[in-house]
Amino acid sequence: MSKMIRSVFLLILFISTIALPFIHSDAAETKVYQVPLHQEVEKGLHAFLQRSFKEAKAEGAETIVLDIDTPGGFVDAADQIAKLMKTTDDVKIVAFINDRALSAGAFLALYADEIYMTPNGSIGAAQVIDGSGNAAETKANSYWLAQMKNAALHSGRDPQYALAMANPEIDLPDLRAQKGELLTLTADEAEQVKYSEGTVASFDELLKKLDLQDAQVISTTETFTEKMARFITNPVVVPILLSVASLGLIVELYSPGFGVPGSMGLTALFLFFYGHTVAGLAGYETLILFLLGVALIIAEFFVAGGIAGIFGILAIIGSILLTGTNLAFMAVSVLIAIAVALIGAVVIMKFFGKKLHLLNKIILMDTMDTESGYVSNKNRNELLQKVATTITPLYPSGVAELDGERIDVVSEGRYIESGKEVVIVEVEGFRIVVREKKKEEEQGL
Repeated sequence: MSKMIRSVFLLILFISTIALPFIHSDAAETKVYQVPLHQEVEKGLHAFLQRSFKEAKAEGAETIVLDIDTPGGFVDAADQIAKLMKTTDDVKIVAFINDRALSAGAFLALYADEIYMTPNGSIGAAQVIDGSGNAAETKANSYWLAQMKNAALHSGRDPQYALAMANPEIDLPDLRAQKGELLTLTADEAEQVKYSEGTVASFDELLKKLDLQDAQVISTTETFTEKMARFITNPVVVPILLSVASLGLIVELYSPGFGVPGSMGLTALFLFFYGHTVAGLAGYETLILFLLGVALIIAEFFVAGGIAGIFGILAIIGSILLTGTNLAFMAVSVLIAIAVALIGAVVIMKFFGKKLHLLNKIILMDTMDTESGYVSNKNRNELLQKVATTITPLYPSGVAELDGERIDVVSEGRYIESGKEVVIVEVEGFRIVVREKKKEEEQGL
């Protein structure tokens, strides 16, 4: 009997040993992706989040936790990220506001399935502002209000609070949002109006709230290229890069050889296209169009007419305009770069014009003055009082011959027949005045 019990025990132990890895494997299959959403919301952030979401889905993660701490950002970038969140249906998205989710950050948090905040967290203040820091025009503000309302409705929340975050005209005195002030909710207030599912002190406590304390947590971080792409695609950096590129190439055109200005210009262009390509904003078609433009400009140096150069410049400008999602912003950036290049060209021509290499080949920079040794015509004073013979009649101008040389002459106003001897009485530059010889003799008597 004891032998049978021992056999049964060993069999159970054997089965348990075999099953243990599978039980552990099942537990390990529960994965949580922790994705940071920090700093400004801009176009480069979308590429990082897209890669993180794709990786989470490929790994079979059940939950993505967006660790949010942002002062806001740009509307077009927030729209792109919101679309990414809306299309990620098979993974639960949790917004963990780990300090602040302001402006575009609040907008994105509302697209999460659940929101949790730290005790000192805040969400709100989402009014659209322009480049000068002032409230945006009516059209842009109306669009943003509609977007904030849609975000609240997407997660089943009362839209009046989302609208109050973006519209200072909405009066909510109980939440410190009197008329003229934007609504910003604390953690307690957000939980009170159901804009938060709870307040947690840490990420670990959040996992316990979600009953995921035993899940495998995978934290994603931005790669170096993604960080660079975020910096390069920042709307403040884009016009600076294009201005450096245009000014550097303008200076290089008027400098001997190839040096620092040209290198700076090409580097700026390379960074511009590199950053937008990594961020997923520029495709290979834009790079091909840009290279075609460069080739046409180079061809202009060998083919006369100017057509190749014009099409080359248009191709480069077109490739820049197509790089990105906001055509109006790219157009403004290009205009800024062109203005900087024109100002730079004027300064260069004014202060360094005579020293420029290419400019001296296409524009006559020298002034023909007597101080530089230039004269309009050689003054032939040695011809005075010499006798020439008219070859043609003088009416009063014509041609005379002097020592075998044909010279253009003019009489003092009288008609002189051909074959007559004339005396040169006056030389002023190219004007040689003659008088008939017998008249000269009569005046001498």
